[in-house]
Amino acid sequence: MKLKPIYMLLLLLPVFSCKKDNYKELSTTLKGKILYNNEEIGLEYDRVPLEFYQLGFGKKGAMTASFAQDGSYSVLFSDGDYKLIIPNGQGPFKWHQNTAGVNDTLAIAVKGSQTLDLQAIPYYLVRNAVYKASGTELTATFRVDQIITGSMAKNIERVNLYVNKTQFVSGSDNIVSSELSAGAITDPAALTLKVNVPAIVPAQNYVFARIGVKIVGVEDMIFSPLQKIQL
Repeated sequence: MKLKPIYMLLLLLPVFSCKKDNYKELSTTLKGKILYNNEEIGLEYDRVPLEFYQLGFGKKGAMTASFAQDGSYSVLFSDGDYKLIIPNGQGPFKWHQNTAGVNDTLAIAVKGSQTLDLQAIPYYLVRNAVYKASGTELTATFRVDQIITGSMAKNIERVNLYVNKTQFVSGSDNIVSSELSAGAITDPAALTLKVNVPAIVPAQNYVFARIGVKIVGVEDMIFSPLQKIQL
């Protein structure tokens, strides 16, 4: 006889599990790139975050995403009004700031999939990178241009050449790298770095390379565009 209440409870469970889901389906894509005057701002993959806050629905937490190596992003939403922010201290660039010096928010009205490019000012940009392979030796020539000057300027800590067998190239993802310290830089407009590419298993006749600049007091490096080099 003690089993009857349990059976009655089990019969009631399906009634409570059939409530209609009131959340909107995530079916709208917002994508774009972070740029400086239409120049790519190269970043390390999945290191620099951006946050989205939806207005209404009592939601207080952020939906987070991150930039790809080429500064691109893609986020899946439901239509609505959002605020976008790049948190303080994130990225090798200056994002929009309010009068208090805090990173400002950008209002976005999402109604259907769309492209939204973001503008920022990098501390430096790597330009005119040229790679030449001779046997296993890879040489990169390039320039590093300072973009932010004056009281907001920051110094270079070091410059690195990173090479990898895949398209993910950074200080964390490489098979070989070389470095030039700030003290060894005499002319930022004419820089050279070299590496000897090790044997790759399984063998392949190409690698991927990027130049990275580490800035004093900035955690995230800024990179040149990714290039594929035939060996």
